[in-house]
Amino acid sequence: MNERFSRQVLFKDIGEKGQHLLSTSHVLIIGMGALGTHVAEGLTRSGVGELTIVDRDYIELSNLQRQTLFTEEDAEAVLPKAVAAQKHLHAINQSVQLHSHIAHVDRYFLEQCRPSIDLIIDATDNFETRLLINDYAYSKGLPWIYGGVVQSTYVEAPFLPGQTPCFNCMMRNLQAITMTCDTVGVIQPAVTMTASLQVSDALKVLTQQPMSTNMIYGDIWSGSHQRIGFSKMSRHQCPTCGSAPTYPYLNRNERQYATLCGRDTVQYNNNSISQEMLETFLQSKQINYKKNDFIIRFQFKGHRIVSFNTGRLLIHNMSQTEDAISLINQLFG
Repeated sequence: MNERFSRQVLFKDIGEKGQHLLSTSHVLIIGMGALGTHVAEGLTRSGVGELTIVDRDYIELSNLQRQTLFTEEDAEAVLPKAVAAQKHLHAINQSVQLHSHIAHVDRYFLEQCRPSIDLIIDATDNFETRLLINDYAYSKGLPWIYGGVVQSTYVEAPFLPGQTPCFNCMMRNLQAITMTCDTVGVIQPAVTMTASLQVSDALKVLTQQPMSTNMIYGDIWSGSHQRIGFSKMSRHQCPTCGSAPTYPYLNRNERQYATLCGRDTVQYNNNSISQEMLETFLQSKQINYKKNDFIIRFQFKGHRIVSFNTGRLLIHNMSQTEDAISLINQLFG
């Protein structure tokens, strides 16, 4: 066995067999923010053979306090998170097959990744995407691991189709501690705690170890920590894991506009807008802009707008989709 992983192989619950299973595993990590960077680094160092990482955002200075893979140089270059993460992960372990995507995760994206995925890890910041992941994972029989962090609190739970109730069932019964995305701050130790729990459960899933049906919830600042069982929370009528699932979040039509939770940002999708077209348009309107290989940045009516190669725009300092629609109409006529 590779000397690189010798200390991990010595751990009795992994051993050489477990390390081999890790080396042949493929994990999809959705989100390359605070949780995603921690988890991706942990799995890369653990010897997972293949990682697919996806994120729809780019790096800003405010990310560096908790998003461990990124540097000031990355922020100054305004690199997409997925691109910078791939670069730094490759520097840690060149033997890992890395696939990075600058994308908004929808059903189409998940279907494209599906053939070889063994595990999905949620490192997102909103419940809408989590519900999509939940529907998709249960429709395909794929395990996935939930993680949430806000202020100094952390929450984590594994979901195993056929073995555990789904995310819908658990959160319906635990509304009092449902984690939502707010602009209330977060400290790095809470991120580390959440990601450590996610990586630990990922190693158990990938090495085929027994799993407990528990959600872990705590506050790193106060020192509270509790384990809550949810094995009996399944609902016969659950649209995701019940007797007649309909997967409502998987089958929902994709919206052209969407708010980014906690970011004061609206996302606009229009695949017909290429970067070349946008650049020509901005030049014709004498609107100043900056660009790199991945994005175009410009200001319009007091709003910072960032455009990606796929025709996806992020409109900053805006929280209402109606305002975004109005702004886009003013911009493009």
